[in-house]
Amino acid sequence: MKRSLFWNVMFYIFVAFVVLESVFPFYYAIITSLKTGSQIFYITYLPVIPTSQAEFAHLFDNYYAVLFSGNGTFLRNIWNSIWVSTWTVAVALFLGTTAAYALARVRFAGRKLLLMTILAVSMFPQVAVLAGLFETVQSLGIYNTDWSLIFSYTIFTLPFTVWILTTFMRELPVELEEAAIVDGATPWQIISRVFLPLMWPALVTTGLLAFIAAWNEYLYALTFTASSNENRTVPVGIALLSGNSDHEIPWGPIMAASVIVTVPLIMLVLIFQRKIIAGLTAGSVKG
Repeated sequence: MKRSLFWNVMFYIFVAFVVLESVFPFYYAIITSLKTGSQIFYITYLPVIPTSQAEFAHLFDNYYAVLFSGNGTFLRNIWNSIWVSTWTVAVALFLGTTAAYALARVRFAGRKLLLMTILAVSMFPQVAVLAGLFETVQSLGIYNTDWSLIFSYTIFTLPFTVWILTTFMRELPVELEEAAIVDGATPWQIISRVFLPLMWPALVTTGLLAFIAAWNEYLYALTFTASSNENRTVPVGIALLSGNSDHEIPWGPIMAASVIVTVPLIMLVLIFQRKIIAGLTAGSVKG
């Protein structure tokens, strides 16, 4: 009994440590984003509490500076990230769903080898394929456009999209597909009318993971949209807030920008957390 109590206590201590380790950086970014002037250089772990109306009026100066300075440049960056990430999710889910149907339901030679090849592609670091991808983007004539990012992001989000959807689709009852075939349904009708309504947990999981990957990606965004601010996404926009090296780094606006771009992801995860868990655990239980 004492041994069980000891391990329960140790478990909760470990969970508390993991939660603190995960949440504290974001919490510290929030309280830092509310500081201005020399306050930023004083380490405090409690949020700034305004003691006067004047202090309250300046509490969100960093957020105002990020959102409305520079002719709305950062707002444009946010819109670019939303546009690119949404299109990446749409393309990745369409290609991933159709590929998962073929890999999970259609028997053909080399199916397992193809699935392993898709997994192997995801093992290459982004920088290893950057040069070849840059040449491809230029040859397609989409350099310095949103489509260069959508194209490159789709490539590195497809492997885990295909794997998760394939695993989930394998668990769907084969009787549903057989009944649809007897009724004369085509493969596309089976995917769209039979499987898709049952695959929402997996679709939400893979879609959200693809959205987060595209939203946070920096290397490709910097490489393919370096010469124009019209197409830059928020990671590059935050990096450029630091300005020139001979100026003081504006930590307050940088923290405010980081909070702004992180909050939507947290809200999405909280809203879809149940479907995310169901999608990630698909195929883990047999019987």
